[in-house]
Amino acid sequence: MDIGADLCRIGSSVRRNSSTTAWRNNEVEVFSRSVREEDDEEALRWAALEKLPTYDRLRKGILTGSQGAGNHEVDVLSLGIHDKKKLIDKLLAATEADNEKFLWKLKNRLDRVGIEVPEIEVRFEHLHIEAEAYVGGRALPTFFNFMINIVEGTLNSLGVLRSRKKHLTILHDVSGIIKPNRATLLLGPPSSGKTTLLLALAGKLDKELKASGRITYNGHDMHEFVPQRTAAYISQNDVHLGELTVRETLAYSARFQGVGNRYAMLAELSRREKEANIKPDPDIDLFMKAAAAEGQQENVVTDYILKVLGLEICADTMVGDQMVRGISGGQKKRVTTGEMLVGPAKALFMDEISTGLDSSTTFQIVDALRQSVHILSGTAVIALLQPAPETYNLFDDVILLSDGLIVYQGPRENVLEFFESMGFKCPDRKGVADFLQEVTSKKDQQQYWIKREEPYRFITSKEFAEAFQSFHVGRALASELAMPFDRTKNHPAALATNKYGVGKMEIFKASFSREWLLMKRNSFVYLFKLTQLTIMAIIAMTVFLRTKMHKDVDGGATYMGSLFFAVVMLMFVAMAEISMTIAKLSVFYKQRDLLFFPAWAYALPNWLLKIPLTLAEASLWVLTVYYVIGYDPNVGRLFKQMLILALINQAASGLFRFIGAAGRNMIVANTFGSFALLSLFALGGFVLSRPSVHKWWIWGYWSSPLMYAQNAISVNEFLGHSWSKIPPGSNETAGVTVLNLRGIFPHAYWYWLGAGALLGYIFLFNILYTLALTFLKPLEGHQAIIPADESEDEEKSRRERILELSNRGSSLSRRAASRGDKLAYDFSINYIQSCILELSNGGISSFELKTGLTFIE
Repeated sequence: MDIGADLCRIGSSVRRNSSTTAWRNNEVEVFSRSVREEDDEEALRWAALEKLPTYDRLRKGILTGSQGAGNHEVDVLSLGIHDKKKLIDKLLAATEADNEKFLWKLKNRLDRVGIEVPEIEVRFEHLHIEAEAYVGGRALPTFFNFMINIVEGTLNSLGVLRSRKKHLTILHDVSGIIKPNRATLLLGPPSSGKTTLLLALAGKLDKELKASGRITYNGHDMHEFVPQRTAAYISQNDVHLGELTVRETLAYSARFQGVGNRYAMLAELSRREKEANIKPDPDIDLFMKAAAAEGQQENVVTDYILKVLGLEICADTMVGDQMVRGISGGQKKRVTTGEMLVGPAKALFMDEISTGLDSSTTFQIVDALRQSVHILSGTAVIALLQPAPETYNLFDDVILLSDGLIVYQGPRENVLEFFESMGFKCPDRKGVADFLQEVTSKKDQQQYWIKREEPYRFITSKEFAEAFQSFHVGRALASELAMPFDRTKNHPAALATNKYGVGKMEIFKASFSREWLLMKRNSFVYLFKLTQLTIMAIIAMTVFLRTKMHKDVDGGATYMGSLFFAVVMLMFVAMAEISMTIAKLSVFYKQRDLLFFPAWAYALPNWLLKIPLTLAEASLWVLTVYYVIGYDPNVGRLFKQMLILALINQAASGLFRFIGAAGRNMIVANTFGSFALLSLFALGGFVLSRPSVHKWWIWGYWSSPLMYAQNAISVNEFLGHSWSKIPPGSNETAGVTVLNLRGIFPHAYWYWLGAGALLGYIFLFNILYTLALTFLKPLEGHQAIIPADESEDEEKSRRERILELSNRGSSLSRRAASRGDKLAYDFSINYIQSCILELSNGGISSFELKTGLTFIE
């Protein structure tokens, strides 16, 4: 019985085990079959992609789901905002932790097929930059100085008077190397020349500065390529269009800068992977294809930069300005940085990017830049004023500028060694960056002196720079500069040779799109103009009411006045173009100098997009007042009057845009705009008729656009059927008589002559507007100021110190004597006497010393 029971138990156990094993095997088989099916589907998709032509293959990728489900083929040009955001969120789930992994995936994909990333080494040798500036109060922007400058400039150009400006040296014969794959920190106190050095290296130095020396990129001089597109200079000034959102600002910047050599690199990468039968990571492949595709309204790189810079939270918020509430100052600073990071530039020169940022945000941004420089072989020089210790430790090299001299340039690890060799040591609890900026200062240097056995004396920046030449880092740098860069090692794609990043049509489309968006954001201004015109039309209807006017010679003067009022109103509403032009000039100048677009691509959309608005304004006026005032009841003459008003509005818009671009300042432009209006009114043929204009002013009559508009619109009205009656005792119609009385040519062809002249003025003023944008620079430029001689002030301050010291000593002595504290009394006397004796070494006269001692006693 027992044996049988045991056998039964063993058999049942075997059956249970076999069934469990079978279930487990079936479960594994089910899931493995599912994985194999997904792999097979993905393989089929990749096989289908590989069979496509190269152009189509580079535009299509596989968009994977969050858990690997829902994979489908997409065209990178049709990726929506949500698709791009989903892709970026998958690649960078945690920005700080995943950004480096993401960059390594990009680098490993290129390394796997042997594609070399372009590198840029920047060298500057014997760079010497000077400026001319006025001294002291002569440099202040006063009205008197402004007028004197004009007179002096004229006399200087004629050689009658020598220039009173003095030379100011900004950089003194500096040399160095900015190496790729290394993040370089540029340090220096204010007015040390940091911004000038960065501008010179980026090829954006002001032409008014006198520069000598040589700057090369991979051994190539600046004239051999386009430095503004090879390198990106990030200014410390935040200049943006306040009506655009953060995302739109970066997206338009990416459209203007283009994709650089990304597409060519991707084509070569795809070819080599196809030959080697390598299947890339689908997410990385889709990102690279989307980043390399041209013609997108919003590149995936924009979403990546928004994520890295921490701007996702305000991506759809207006940037803002003085009139529009927008993002914070720190966010605006990051927008300035991201505006250039979305482009393809390989060399970055960044000026004070931490202004307004907390130390944690600065650390994150610099860390992301360091990762990009190290992994993707970039070149970066970042100027920071007072970086935190953890941010300072992210950099590989340090350049220390002081008084226009390079005090140190080399590895971060050796900078303290250099200053210790000079007798200065950074305290243990002192930040190294703060120490470096204070050790060259006359005010703070002494506290770091460690050679107690030697008397301290102030070490100048020039002495530091000379000592660095004999330091082992300086010697290594000099020997490296002595060997010229091997130009055969220059990557063909490293230096940009095209002036603009995209084609002319793409630039025009992007500029047109942005201008249209700005018009929609400023729709209130245009609605206000239409409302203003409507109100004035209603006023004109009631003032020039047809029931109060008669179509005879006497009533003709009133009708002529109503026509003049219409022309003037259509000109006046165009005056808003002055302020709207000047408001955007600062952004235009920045992007023009960065070679985002040529001036014509900016000016043309400004003109074309205002034409429908002009037609709306002219139609509103004519359709409102034509019948009520009682003009000639002919539909043809109605449309001809509408055409003339539209043409004069367009001509005035072009004129005021030109005045705004030429004036570049609201006060100057409004002054000239008012002057232009008054001149046109006076010489337009109505205030003064043609026979009343003196011969020496007749040229102004013939050159006034208002004259052609007044002649054309008057001829159109007074040669109509309702003015064809002949008054008694006259052989001319009433209309012709009115025209002759006002000195207007009574011929029908003058309508088309006036229309043609106005059309010519439209082209003339818009061409002048474009030329002003092309050649003029910002009016408010930085101006160097040389302090006046302060010897008298220093002498006065020394005497004041003696008097103050004497009074302090007398007070100490009296308090000590009143307490009977002889020790304190003796100490105060000895302390003050020693201070005065020490001051005697600084130039205090014996008479002043005796005076000070007398006060103490």
